[in-house]
Amino acid sequence: MDVNVPDARLMPATLAPPAAFSGRGRRFAWTLLLLAVAFGAVPAAIVGTGSSYLAQIAITTMIFVILSASLNHVTGTAGLLSIGHAAFYGIGAYAAALLSTKAGLPFIVTLPAAGLIAALFGFLVALPTMRLVSIYFAVATLGIGEMIYVVLLNWVDVTRGPMGIRGIPPISLFGWQADTLLSRYLAVAVIAVACVWVLHRLTHSYYGNALRALREDDQCADSMGINVERLKIESFVVATFFAGIAGALLAHTSAYIAPDNFRFMESILILAMVVVGGLGSLPGAVVGALFMIVLPEALRDIGDYRMIAVGATMFLSILLLPKGMLAEGTALGFVRRSFSRGWATIAGGTPVGWK
Repeated sequence: MDVNVPDARLMPATLAPPAAFSGRGRRFAWTLLLLAVAFGAVPAAIVGTGSSYLAQIAITTMIFVILSASLNHVTGTAGLLSIGHAAFYGIGAYAAALLSTKAGLPFIVTLPAAGLIAALFGFLVALPTMRLVSIYFAVATLGIGEMIYVVLLNWVDVTRGPMGIRGIPPISLFGWQADTLLSRYLAVAVIAVACVWVLHRLTHSYYGNALRALREDDQCADSMGINVERLKIESFVVATFFAGIAGALLAHTSAYIAPDNFRFMESILILAMVVVGGLGSLPGAVVGALFMIVLPEALRDIGDYRMIAVGATMFLSILLLPKGMLAEGTALGFVRRSFSRGWATIAGGTPVGWK
């Protein structure tokens, strides 16, 4: 006798077949693995070796994970090529440094303040430039980035110019102070994971789908009722906010910043992380940051040849993996498989976003 079996995708969550729970299992397994590396293996290596060099590399990697993920939000997901991201990274760093050294404000205030100040500058930059498209917008962000660098370098009364700002207090929270290598790394790692999680929720949502529509065809998106200009501004402001957060972490972990930390080449490095990892792929942005920070340090023993090796590796990765190490399609497919219970479907079974 024939039995009509209902489509599992249209069944209530309580009646879904056991296979639906495999998505939750995969999600838990991958999350547990990543957290085990970030909060288990790396801290164990720092404690076991007692190496300040290793700890600084781990901290720098986490900071650049935030930068790469934030640039991916505006360049990879929204399709706005920004090559001045390091400028907002610098604004956040100087904001945190000045607020902590001049005003004496604690880290719990300087961290969000640095992000908000960078976002404010991002908003002011976005207003006149969002009507530009393609390479013209990229050149505009390049010009803005160079302008901000010149201001940081020459406004000696405020930024101390090329001398930089010293004596920036370390990360502290409610009386606890990150005064050891391990505590500094753990504090930065927690904030980095939180930032990536927020960007993940933004990217894999209806809002993220609107950003992808904007990237693919902004005129078509406009005809469908999407406020294109507003969406561009919002994506740019969000990216600059997280760049400011990364700058604040740099200031409070290194205790010293200077304009040379935020030159044009830093913007190119961040963009390379996004491209190598995979444009539009948040996991790819994280992988790209790990690749571009860790690989040059791992090859330091071969001296000047290491940059040749890094360049050759980047060239081959782009040549053989033009969509990146973890392309957007692969990343979206993984998210949809791993988070299958939270992915809403319409009557035809077509996935449309998160519930």
